[in-house]
Amino acid sequence: MQFFLDSTDLEEIKRLNSLGIIDGLTTNPSLIYKSKTPFKLLIKKLCDEILGPVSVETVAENSKQMIKEGIKLSKMAKNIVVKLPMTWEGLKACRELSMIDIKINITLCFSTSQALLAAKAGATYVSPFIGRLDDENIDGIELIRQIKKIYNNYSYSTKILAASIRTKNHVTQSALAGADVATIPPKVFSTLISHNQTDRGLEIFNSDWAKSGQKIL
Repeated sequence: MQFFLDSTDLEEIKRLNSLGIIDGLTTNPSLIYKSKTPFKLLIKKLCDEILGPVSVETVAENSKQMIKEGIKLSKMAKNIVVKLPMTWEGLKACRELSMIDIKINITLCFSTSQALLAAKAGATYVSPFIGRLDDENIDGIELIRQIKKIYNNYSYSTKILAASIRTKNHVTQSALAGADVATIPPKVFSTLISHNQTDRGLEIFNSDWAKSGQKIL
């Protein structure tokens, strides 16, 4: 399973990317707005820092403008993935852009029928929003399982990118359900390593080693 960060916080991205286990990045207009950084400068910095796929979203509402924006975005860096909304216009743009080898992430997916349409349109990724489904008492992880089964049935190459992740349990369950990627906010990503038994065990080991009076170096 690949780990993407869902963020535009460059300092936090740099800190976590230094671990060597971050595979990509996702952004959206809201995150870009919160960054308070000029758009082109921000995208350049993000794409320089993250060598893997970096999803950047169009803001147009019709397919012609989405295609124009998508082509422009794709030229900003080699690792750009163009994000398009799960709408008929978004699917039209997805089909056209994928035919000229521009990678596409179809976002705001909430159903299996939407995921099937994304795959038919040639999307590189589809992003089911599991946290938002959970907010409505709908099992977001079950959606990933169903999408995975459908894609396997017909050998679709579209990757399932679990999005709207709220907890580390979401990450675990997404992996068990067969998601190809989880895009994780930095705050949630930082909790993945935490366990009270790890902390207790380390404390005991360090204490016993200190009592031994020995040195490794």
